[in-house]
Amino acid sequence: MPVSVRSGFRPLRRNGLLAVLAATWFAPWAVQAQSPVRIKIAAASNLKFVLADLATQYRQQTGVRVDVNLGASGNLARQILQGLPVEQFISADEVWVAELAKAGRTLDAGQRYATGRLALVMPKNSALPLGQGLAATVRALKPGDKFAIANPALAPYGVAAVEALQRAGVGPLPAARQVMGDNIGQATQFVATGAAQAGITALALAQAPEIASSLQVLPLPADAHAPLHQRMVLLKGAGAAALNWHRFLLSAPAQAVFVRHGYALPQ
Repeated sequence: MPVSVRSGFRPLRRNGLLAVLAATWFAPWAVQAQSPVRIKIAAASNLKFVLADLATQYRQQTGVRVDVNLGASGNLARQILQGLPVEQFISADEVWVAELAKAGRTLDAGQRYATGRLALVMPKNSALPLGQGLAATVRALKPGDKFAIANPALAPYGVAAVEALQRAGVGPLPAARQVMGDNIGQATQFVATGAAQAGITALALAQAPEIASSLQVLPLPADAHAPLHQRMVLLKGAGAAALNWHRFLLSAPAQAVFVRHGYALPQ
């Protein structure tokens, strides 16, 4: 489907792919779009809105169109191993990028581009004690109420949600209380539509205007779970247009867009 800072951003090592990136860093992106070009990429569902902004901005600058296949990072990685025809994989964690690198499908080990944040969410009209935090909210759920998270077997944000519940002293939740989305976007929709009475999602999704109007949102502390280091990588066979898009995502202007959408800078 078409989806379409800090100056101290830590420099990456100049080897492999990065040597190529560095060699062309100062060439303007707009030069690359001599004729209509399309790039096909796979990206984690938490990136839906930030990539919409970035892809639109990039197309305006270069004429290049970025077609994004969204899903859970685990599902996307498996699809790539099975031959999904994309040039770049933007994961919600580092594990699935490492799996593709180990399988010999990538140009290098990839680069961190952002650090994810979690948010506790509930429907706009809910009377649950959101302001008292995660533990109080879970304990206030009534019998039969559901709590939504992404499937931790597929989605890194699901893994982080399980950890946040455990650190808060209220997890793991009974299976009857949980409703799991195949990806973090579906988990968010469960809460936004009232199918679940509360849940944990990506802050970037929770504060997007398209969703925020139907939710109450409480960002969770960064220490509620292990850091969600998000990594992206170019796949073997990626062309020059994909390389330039990849380079753009690591630039200061793009990093500022990630921060505006609720991400932290890569560590």
